[in-house]
Amino acid sequence: MIELHRNTAEHLAWAGVQVLALLAVAATLGLGPLGWAAGIGCALGTQALVRRAMLRHATTCLGPADRITLVRAALTAVIAALVADGVGPGLLVVLGIVALISDFLDGQVARRTGTTSAFGARLDMEVDAFLILVLSVHVATELGLWVLVIGLMRYAFVAASWRWWWLRAELPPSRARKTVAAVQGIVLVAASSGVVPHAATAVLLALLALLWSFGRDVLWLRRSRT
Repeated sequence: MIELHRNTAEHLAWAGVQVLALLAVAATLGLGPLGWAAGIGCALGTQALVRRAMLRHATTCLGPADRITLVRAALTAVIAALVADGVGPGLLVVLGIVALISDFLDGQVARRTGTTSAFGARLDMEVDAFLILVLSVHVATELGLWVLVIGLMRYAFVAASWRWWWLRAELPPSRARKTVAAVQGIVLVAASSGVVPHAATAVLLALLALLWSFGRDVLWLRRSRT
């Protein structure tokens, strides 16, 4: 019971952090109704995802790497609010860079503290996927709707797994997969700045790499089904 109360208190604390971050943006740059709706929606969605994942993986407490991932989730909520409100790219790019750095740090912290877990890996993946989706929405406003394919790829894969059970099998570790995933965030943040030359070409190449990565995994899963 004590552990349950601690978990609830921590979830509320993280929700408070996200709201405070939104308030800070509203106080400095201003934030309209769409921005608030997107930010609060992301905050609520994050907490629901965390609680559900903890129950699913029988996790009783958050580890140090999980907390870093939740910092990235809070940054993603603010980025989503900025995108929804149409705020200029300056702060968005800064927050995107910080989010990408945190993505590198949480894995390092998990390994060095011996706190790697299936829950942490799933939380990290879902937060990364949503960050990429938000960034792709922003870049799509400048380069075209085709950029949304990058952000929607992960969710299309999940939707397909509801129909084809073998897509839910565990994939072997792959450095290429991790590299391609990391490139998506870097390229989208760079394209969001609006000052990188040939941004459309870079985003297109990132998309082609992502299609190759997903295609390779789907073929492996199909051949390995039993």
